[in-house]
Order: sequence, then structure tokens, then C-alpha cells
Amino acid sequence: MDHQRTIRKQVTIDGIGNHSGKPVCLTLGPAPPDSGIVFRVIGHATATGRPDQIGDPIPAAPESVVDSHYATTLGWNGTRVQTVEHLLAAAAALGIDNLDVRLEGPEVPAMDGSAKPFVGLLLSAGRARLNARRRPITIPYAIRVGTESRWLQIVPADRLRISYTLDNEHPAIGTQALSWIVTERSFVEDFAPARTYGFLKDLGAIRKRGLAQGVSLDNAIGIGNDGVLNGLRYRDEFVRHKVLDLIGDLALLGRPVLGHVIARNAGHALNYELVLAIQRAVGLERRPAVVTVLHPAADERLRTAPAAI
Repeated sequence: MDHQRTIRKQVTIDGIGNHSGKPVCLTLGPAPPDSGIVFRVIGHATATGRPDQIGDPIPAAPESVVDSHYATTLGWNGTRVQTVEHLLAAAAALGIDNLDVRLEGPEVPAMDGSAKPFVGLLLSAGRARLNARRRPITIPYAIRVGTESRWLQIVPADRLRISYTLDNEHPAIGTQALSWIVTERSFVEDFAPARTYGFLKDLGAIRKRGLAQGVSLDNAIGIGNDGVLNGLRYRDEFVRHKVLDLIGDLALLGRPVLGHVIARNAGHALNYELVLAIQRAVGLERRPAVVTVLHPAADERLRTAPAAI
């Protein structure tokens, strides 16, 4: 997979925001080479009070991250987009480098709490090869962030591998560990369906902070005092979802990463720290603040792209 890819046609899906609790319409469209994944919020009101039909572009890039607690939130010029990680993970695993993301709402919809619906949506759109080469990021030396109990490390390797250990005192979780070489097929079958999770005892306090307004047993694994409230898709679904989130956050670098990530009890905030550390280590330049995003089928390069792959 040496060439960049985008999708072949526009696709749309509706849902509810996990944290906002508000209805969201998500539309994905083709994008040109080297544009990356760019979000736009439709109907956002600017500082002048005049509503924009389509808001300013928000690149999926480290410089756009404005919050990494509970979820990864991107922002630019007063506009925010919450919970981007599951969509970014699906795109990264399917090798989709460039994507135009339009949102009617403040957040990527939760769907079932996993990346599986986004995988299905992207595959339904088809994939098109673009006339630009992919430029993987090669890790030059070991990079580590975190503390003794919660940390991430990435070391040089010729492909992306993730070794993850999750420790939790709750008996429903305990210690879960896996080591995985990232492939598209394995992601689709073994990781994309893994759902986000939360503890029932924490829900009230989180909602008082204005978060988790749309959380339900339909879009998250609920963990009560005595165990899981709504069943598991995998015995170790918790650590699999941690890996899913990590893939989505690494996608903020905008290029495939070649390295072995070794993780213990990390989360979005630590994932973001690792992204910044990788960015510094390899000397990546800041992305431009303004990105040209095309309407579907508006660019000749997309209309004449080779057959779907």
C-alpha cells in the first residue's frame, strides 16, 4: 500500500453524541492527496454572530487537539469536535489517508461505542487510490511518556505493533494483556467491534461535568459493582478498546507509524503525549491551519481515480 487513499463517494450516518447527548449527522466525502482528514461543522455560528453554512476546517492533527480527557477533542477558531478517535482508528486501519468529514452537531456520533459502524460506513463508500505516495513515520529511537504505573513507549520497528497491558482492580477487568501486529483484517474482526466502557459509580459525577450525556448500555459497556451490565463481545474487550483508541490517537500524526508501541494503563491524555513526543523526535512540521476541502466529485483527480481497492 504505497499510495495514499481516499473514499470513492459520499456517505452519511446519523447518531447521538456520546458526551453531548445531541443528535448528529455525519457525512464523509472524498478528499485530495496530502489534505489529510479534515473536520467541518455545518451551521456553526462565528464570533460575528453570523451562521456559516460550513465552518472553518479543523485538521486531524496534534495542533488541533484542545482536550484529551475522556475523549479526543479537536478545535479551531472557537469550533470543537468531540470524540474523533473511533472514526480516525477506522480510517487508519483501512488505509484511508484523506477524508472530508462534515458534522451537523458537536461530536462524532457514538453509534454502538466502537469503530465497527465507521468501518462499515467507509467500506460502503469504497476506496480509491490517489496519485501521491504515503510517507510512513519511522521511529528513530525509543520514546517514552508517562509514570511508573501509566506509560507508553514506542521503539523502532518495520511495522506497527502494539503490546498493551491493562490493570484494573475491578474483578470484571483485572489484568488484560495482548500483543498485536496491526493488520486491516485483524482490526476489522478483532478490534473494531470493541466498545468503550465506563463504571456506573462514576456516571453521575461525569455527567455533572457536562460529559457522558448520551451514554447508555446501547453505546458503552456498563460496569456495575458486581460485574458487566450488558455482556461482552470479547473476553478481553476492555484492553482491545484501549488499543482501538490508541490507533485513533496515533492517526493524528497524519501518516502511518512504523514502530512497536508498548503500553500500560494509558488513556487519551497519554496517547496525545506520545503523539507530541513522536512529532518532536522526527521533526514533523506543523500542518497549515487552512486546508482546502473539496465537495464530493469536485476534483478531476478523484473522478479519474483507479478502481476501488
